Formats: sequence, C-alpha cells, structure tokens
Amino acid sequence: MSAKQGTPSRLERILAFMIAGIIGISVLAFVTVLVASLLGLERSDFAQGLWPLVTAITYVGLPVGFMLIIAMMITGIVRRRGENTKTGSHEG
Repeated sequence: MSAKQGTPSRLERILAFMIAGIIGISVLAFVTVLVASLLGLERSDFAQGLWPLVTAITYVGLPVGFMLIIAMMITGIVRRRGENTKTGSHEG
C-alpha cells in the first residue's frame, strides 16, 4: 500500500467540513429553541424576528447533514473501489 492510497480526497474533506458545520449549526439552533422555550417564549413569539429562520434550520439541517453523510460514504466507496482496481486487489 502506498502512502497516497487511503487518504481522503479534496471532495471528501469538503463534505466532512460541510457535515460538521451543518449538523453543528442545526444542533445549536435546536438547543437555542429549547432554551428560549424554557425562558418563557410562547409559540407566537417564534413567528416573528429571526425565530422562523432558527426553527427552519432546526427542521432542515439534520436531514441535509444526513444526506451529506450518505454522499460522503458513496464517494469513499467509489474512491476505494478505484484504488483496488488500480492495484489489482479484488478483496471484499
């Protein structure tokens, strides 16, 4: 196995940072909504200001992060399959 083999591609690194950022922001938005609810904000308060955006991030961010995780898995499988065919290894 060469030193270059098995290292993530630029696309995989970009996907990894996107996943971390989107899921991190989504969890932060979720915690923000929970804390705001505990501090006494009512349902009608979440319909004005930046709160609709914060709740939308909560609803959309985690599914998008999950789809990016699947995309990263697919790119990793394709890369490893390509590396195996270049080296002539047909294991697994």
